[in-house]
Amino acid sequence: MVSIGLLSDTHGYWDNRYADFFSPCDEIWHAGDIGSMEVYNKLMEICSVRAVVGNCDGYPLRTFLRPELSFTVEGVNVFMTHIGGYPGKYAPGIAAKLVANKTNLFIAGHSHILKAVYDHKLKLLHINPGAAGLQGWQKVRTLARFKIDGEKIKDLEIKEFPLRTY
Repeated sequence: MVSIGLLSDTHGYWDNRYADFFSPCDEIWHAGDIGSMEVYNKLMEICSVRAVVGNCDGYPLRTFLRPELSFTVEGVNVFMTHIGGYPGKYAPGIAAKLVANKTNLFIAGHSHILKAVYDHKLKLLHINPGAAGLQGWQKVRTLARFKIDGEKIKDLEIKEFPLRTY
């Protein structure tokens, strides 16, 4: 069993409570718009990180992160990108990539909208962890955590933080 921490759209913002929430995780996945090497390095201090570059990410993140990742954890095929849409409204070309990769779990960010929905047509789970940063129109900052046990994705937890910390 592997414990996964998931976030997106930090836009260079870090809250030390993120480390507490992700401390039991084996891996952290960041679905783009990290915003700074400082945020990436803080995640790496917790555990191993898989991340994709987002549309707002610049140098140096663009020098070593790719826009898409396809990988397998336990028995689950994962496809992660920043701008991917969601079931019923995928970004252009994404549905074909999900099928080609035999995806079981599709991770995307960008929208700043927390969403976990099953796509019955493609037979996959889609998770967008919302936005962990301050930039954007979201009302709260959100993080996710879940487990992959063989072919099962389970125990999804969501953590909300106020948008502003005063």
